[in-house]
Parts: sequence; structure tokens; C-alpha cells
Amino acid sequence: MKPIDFSKVPSPSYVVDERLLTKNLELLKSIQDRTGCRILLALKGFSMHSTFPLVGEYLAGITSSSLHEARLGYEKMGKEVHVYAPAYIEHEMDELLGYVDHIVFNSFNQWAQFKDKVKSAGKTIECGIRVNPEYSEIETALYDPCYTNSRLGTTLANFDKSQLDGIDGLHFHAMCEQNSDTLERIIEVVEEKFGDVLHQMKWLNFGGGHHITRDDYDVEKLVNIINYIQEKYNLLVYLEPGEAVALNTGYLVATVLDIQENGMDLAILDTSATCHMPDVLEMPYRPMIIGSGQANELAHTYRLGGLTCLAGDVIGDYSFEQPLKPGDRLVFTDMAHYSMVKNHMFNGVNLPSIVSYNDEEGIKVIREFKFEDYSGRLS
Repeated sequence: MKPIDFSKVPSPSYVVDERLLTKNLELLKSIQDRTGCRILLALKGFSMHSTFPLVGEYLAGITSSSLHEARLGYEKMGKEVHVYAPAYIEHEMDELLGYVDHIVFNSFNQWAQFKDKVKSAGKTIECGIRVNPEYSEIETALYDPCYTNSRLGTTLANFDKSQLDGIDGLHFHAMCEQNSDTLERIIEVVEEKFGDVLHQMKWLNFGGGHHITRDDYDVEKLVNIINYIQEKYNLLVYLEPGEAVALNTGYLVATVLDIQENGMDLAILDTSATCHMPDVLEMPYRPMIIGSGQANELAHTYRLGGLTCLAGDVIGDYSFEQPLKPGDRLVFTDMAHYSMVKNHMFNGVNLPSIVSYNDEEGIKVIREFKFEDYSGRLS
């Protein structure tokens, strides 16, 4: 595979390699082909809509969590549009229903509030209830939809079987960057708690968090689980990974602006953890840099920081074979998912450009941001 010349892209910029994206999509489509399930792109993880025509060649559609996400998927991909939110906003509902094919409610209260609107929408919209199996294997509470007192989903104790008329499916989400053995254990709990209801359903949505395109992911186990559930309950399975679609397909290219010393060597970059890769601070997460090592592994170690005034805008400690100097390019890997969708303009720091690469077109700058993008958000 021809390498990308990162010296030719703007700095900072997100660069998505469409060749790698296609590789992920081919794997996901093979699972659809082998099982008949439908896989959706979760826009909360990856919303680079210039790639939606490509994604739409392989996947069944998108899943959204808001009016704007639903509209984006409807307008830019034009396939199935699903939506789930912890609660829906009354004055947005009429517009939202114009975009969606499936809507999942977080509670029976929400279902009761909006079911008449859904029925009078002028088209068929399938409805579901999100359930909370109260079981997960996620260590970071911030990313655990099933942690104690979670607002996400209806627990068995609050599941009202008398209100199932008009409900077509159930949805659960209990995973984060995990393998199919975790799913297998979650499915056991879902069956134990909601198995009697599944016999009445047209579909079951396994939610997200499936790291399907990771090298060590057990695809065969996933295929077996999907086929088992579909055959046992005579329903259709949906999956909605966001991260797995874009996993290991993108980069964040940055430039060293200055070198300082304060007890150790410090490098300030034209990018920012807080603005451009917030999972570094939230997860926490340490992205790889091409050609780097862990602190003190290679000859020269630096603490890399962003250009904002936030004291904690620190990416981490990295080592390099040669000393860093202003003007050096650094390339962070696996920066396609949960980067563009979560970035912001704190301090007025500009957003990275958005760039794609394929062998036919080469480097293609999709979008560069300007002052108006910052001022227009505030008014």
C-alpha cells in the first residue's frame, strides 16, 4: 500500500485513509452477508459525511442520537436512519420523524408521550424500547451505559409489558471497545431478563462498543451469536458500531511549535488534547505517534502539550530517536473516530483541516476552517 506523504497535508489536520476505511467496511459487510443482520454507522463515533457515499455501499444505514445527526444521515447517505436519545425534545419531534425509519425510546414514559405522533407521521416508523440489562464489563464509568443509577435504558424492574403494543424491537448497549466474548456474556443476561419479550419482537439491536475490526476480534463468535439470536427468536439483529467502522483508518498530523525545558523537555504542538483529541483526557487514552516510543524508551523524551492555556492540555510523554525541533511533523494514529465528532474551539483555537486519501485522487483537502466557524458558534 502506497504510503501517504504527511508533509503535503495542512497542519494540523485529520487524514482519513479511504483504503483502510474500505477494508473495515468489507469485513463488516461480510458479517451482514453471512448472517443477514444489518450494521449501521453510529454517527456519534464517526460523522465525516464526505465518506458517507462509500460507507453506504457497504452498510445498511446510520444511527443517530439527535435531530442534527438524523438529518445528516438522511441527507448525506440516504439509507436507513435510526435514532435513540435518552429523551426527545417536543418541538423537534415532527422534524425528526420526517428523517427516521426507526426510533428507540429510553423509557415507557417517552413512548407514551410520543407514540401518537409516530403513528400520525404519514409513514411507517418502527419503534423500540432501550433496555438496561444491568450488566457490563466496562472499567471506566464515564463510558459504561449500565453503571449504577444509569439513566440509559429501562431496567427489568421498570419494564412495563402492558405497554408493548406498537413496539417492534428492543435495544441494548452495554459494551465499549470490547470483543465478542463480552457480548456472549451480555446476551446471556439479556435473554434471562427479556427473553420472553424477544419472542414478540421483530428485531433486537445489540448497540455499539463492538471492536469488530480490531485484529484480535473473534468474528466467528459474533457470527454465531447473531445467527443464534435470529434463529431462536425469529427476529432481525442490528449492530451499530461507530468506532469499528473507522478504527485505525485515520491520523492527526501536527507540527512542533516550540521546545522548552522545565525539569524535562517539553514540546508545544499546533494541536491540542482538549480541543482536538478529547478522549486523551476523558478516557484516558494515549494515542500512538509514528516513529515514537514510550517515555525513556528512545534517546530523547518529551512531554507533548497543546497550544491552549489549559494547564492540563497535555497529550503525554513520548520518546524519539532524534531531538525534536520546531517545524517537525508528528503523526498521531487511530484519530478518525471520536475526534472530529468531539472537537471544539476552546481558546478560539482553530479546528484541524479534514483530509482524505485514496490511490485515485491522492491527498484531498475536504475542509479548512476559518474565523467565521468560531464566531458563528457564539454570536
